[in-house]
Amino acid sequence: MPWNLNTTHAAIGDLALLVGLRHKHFIFPLLPGGTFHTHRGILSHDELIGKPWGSQVFSHQGSPFFLLQPALADILNDLKRSTQIMYPKDIGYILTRLSVGPGQTVLEAGTGSGSMAVALAYAVGPQGRVVTYEKREEFQKLARKNLERLGLGGRVEFRLRDIIEGFDVTDADAFFLDVSNPWDYIAPVRAALKPGGFFASLLPTFNQVALLLHALRRENFAFIEVCELMLRFYKPEPTRLRPTDRMVAHTGYLIFGRRIEAGGDERSRDLLEEAAGVSAIEDLE
Repeated sequence: MPWNLNTTHAAIGDLALLVGLRHKHFIFPLLPGGTFHTHRGILSHDELIGKPWGSQVFSHQGSPFFLLQPALADILNDLKRSTQIMYPKDIGYILTRLSVGPGQTVLEAGTGSGSMAVALAYAVGPQGRVVTYEKREEFQKLARKNLERLGLGGRVEFRLRDIIEGFDVTDADAFFLDVSNPWDYIAPVRAALKPGGFFASLLPTFNQVALLLHALRRENFAFIEVCELMLRFYKPEPTRLRPTDRMVAHTGYLIFGRRIEAGGDERSRDLLEEAAGVSAIEDLE
């Protein structure tokens, strides 16, 4: 597997991260006899292979670099893309809220360039399964290349289809819906999830979120939450610690929920009102 975090030394075929001055960084596979060209000089792959990760290395001009294993955030930021990117700050929270873990089956609709598929495939592990739907062939081809470059393609099943046709998977552990009109697909999403399964979506505007909330309540999703994440970096200087001059602020609203099985027992009225919203209450009347 080309992206391998379970080693102490750089090996043939590993993805390497070079970080130079001003945090300029590069990600590339280590190949025997290969060379890597930068504006600060050339580095020989053979001189990098076998070195401990974290080593300082130098180009033929003497420019310094650190040789590291790329983190998931580095990989996601470096992906070739033809669509709007998802930021690691959002992806990380989505993974934890969907409780994605080894061996699970996770669905995604709206593959795009594959950044979320990469994170999901990494999280489910070699025994897990990610099924991702995309209607545009050019997007799917790029996503395939991104997954295969990382050695994660075997964990992902690609479906080229319009999701208006529905989904061919049931009892999924979690579903991430990344389309502009998710409210039109909540019924088939529910059918694809296992009882109690996790749902998440990301939308850029208030009016889209409102339409989605109505659809989630109508289809008996509960424990619905809406949030946005702000990530602010600080300059790591002990004597003059202060925020960096720029930040990525609003990137989207995150919407979460879970499939529930609302019964008709009057005793559940208060719980349904608290957890599920109006439609579940009305089901009791």
